[in-house]
Amino acid sequence: MRVGPERMPELEGYGFRNYDTIFSSKGDSSPGESLDSYTARMERASITLGVTRAENNAATAQLLRDYPGRFLGLSYVSPLDGMRAVRELERSVREDGLGGFSVSSLYNNIPASDRRYYPLYAKCVELDVPVRIYTAMNYANDRPYDVGHPRHLDPVAVDFPELRIVAGLGGWPWVNEMTALLRRHPNLYCDTAAHRPKYFGKAGSGWEQFLHFGNSLIQHKVMIGLSASLIGEQFEVLIDEYEQLPLKATVLDRWFHDNAMEFFRLG
Repeated sequence: MRVGPERMPELEGYGFRNYDTIFSSKGDSSPGESLDSYTARMERASITLGVTRAENNAATAQLLRDYPGRFLGLSYVSPLDGMRAVRELERSVREDGLGGFSVSSLYNNIPASDRRYYPLYAKCVELDVPVRIYTAMNYANDRPYDVGHPRHLDPVAVDFPELRIVAGLGGWPWVNEMTALLRRHPNLYCDTAAHRPKYFGKAGSGWEQFLHFGNSLIQHKVMIGLSASLIGEQFEVLIDEYEQLPLKATVLDRWFHDNAMEFFRLG
């Protein structure tokens, strides 16, 4: 049996551990909070549906069974598994009721434009389910910072014009390019997950063009992601921060509800 060279212990603060030095959160929920408690807080905040992905497809499917109608689950498979991944994607959608496919270069270090994803994108089109693609800078300093750059969305949208794509995390810090791509591709949307809404309206935050066009030309392309636990705030606080942004009331309705209903075909 061949054995590779022994690796030394990972450096402190290296890789994903670097997130601990970049972010600190007081947490929106206590450790080990039950899903009953979490869904109750969703209900108090008038949140009718959450989009989620658990550690594996089986766990996501169980969540959907335990809380019917409360979550839309995303299937997660590796492009390294070839046609086995394609078959698992189809099974999880047809049998378990998962409603889309999740692509995260943050974890597998494979950009969304890599050809190994293409059979999975084709299957999404066939099944008529969307794909959510991690689109943002990452702070895991053991991989390229731009593996989630919005540029990786463009060839996918060009090659699969029928594929519904949501760019997760809004493309920060490449906000201007993200905004341009949202205007360029009819089936490309984005969400605002993992970002504190009060900063969208701050001068110099880098979100100026996004907020400007999000209030006009791309108002039908933006879906709100609260990420309350990640940010460390209550749902109601973050909702109020969105309502304080200089957005038209009709645009807020789109961001909060209408765009997601259209994108996920929930109507």
